[in-house]
Amino acid sequence: MGKYKVMVIGMGKRGKHHASAFHANGNFEVAGICDIDTSKLAEEAQKLGNPVIGNDAVKMAQQVKPDVFCFCTMPNIRYDLIKVGVDAGVKLIAFEKPVAENMAEAIKIKELLDKSKVKAVVSHQHRYGVHYRKVKEVIESGALGKIHTVYGISSGWMMHMMTHLIDYMRWYNGEADAQWVMAQASGKGKFSDKHASPDYIGGFIQFANGVRGIVESGAGAPDVPEVDYWWRKCRIGAQGTDGFAEVLTGGGWRAVTKGGSMSGEGCMNYDLDMPPYIQEMADWLNDSSKIHSCNFESAYKGFEIMMGICRSAANGGQVAMPLDKGVHELPLLMEKMAKKPVIPSTEANGKEYLGTK
Repeated sequence: MGKYKVMVIGMGKRGKHHASAFHANGNFEVAGICDIDTSKLAEEAQKLGNPVIGNDAVKMAQQVKPDVFCFCTMPNIRYDLIKVGVDAGVKLIAFEKPVAENMAEAIKIKELLDKSKVKAVVSHQHRYGVHYRKVKEVIESGALGKIHTVYGISSGWMMHMMTHLIDYMRWYNGEADAQWVMAQASGKGKFSDKHASPDYIGGFIQFANGVRGIVESGAGAPDVPEVDYWWRKCRIGAQGTDGFAEVLTGGGWRAVTKGGSMSGEGCMNYDLDMPPYIQEMADWLNDSSKIHSCNFESAYKGFEIMMGICRSAANGGQVAMPLDKGVHELPLLMEKMAKKPVIPSTEANGKEYLGTK
């Protein structure tokens, strides 16, 4: 079997991670790299086997005819690029989280992918970290007893971090669907960011298997004092009748069960997380029964939960899941939120969200 041809759009930090990981995997050939800033491309091309370079994704896709269409761009470019890949006849599309900017766009994307039958993967690749996987092992061993709560918190703001949190919470909860969500939000400063978000948002998720989810993202989220690097202050875990287990994105894992306490090292590391993420794409392309762990269907359900949380924060009350129509949630939330600054939970959060010294 020949190598799968890959085209990568967006050669910033994440695009370079993807392109180098594809190049290092013997199942793939990087056939084209594309960016609106072409000054980034010539040097990178030399590291990737000298693929075609350019700044026109549509033209390059028709020229290269890739099997895999990968893009690493800001959230405002999702549907249009996915359509470029579908129109080019690709086998698999891989792209950065979040799935979309709003539920209306996410539904359009899902309809397009369902109709085209193109496989799709969303980059929630932290799950490949040894510390994330160790927590999953502890949960699956039954050592926690009956799971009743899963949780995720991060200091980073929603459109950067919350679908990561929800994705791993669902993973730790056996990929259960949500029945309803309820939430609150505060602070409008980060709505001007390219990953537009409230400064702080927190909510509850009721899963169909009876498990309760608790998720918080942003300035009001509690500190993760075990982790120094601000962006990696994330805590995701599960509680059961016989104990708990949790992962810290930048600080290992730990668990307490009837059998005693356990802990281990681990830290977010793209060099370690990307190879298995890329390999699973090859596995899925070679065998359709080997569905990628970061498949679009799962990511869509996590994004839907996040948008339900936004609707609840905007309109109040519980929001039934799944969502039955498309809405542009972020403008709605910004309009409905109180006009007062967020109250940060830590000094570091105050510096990030309010510019305090």
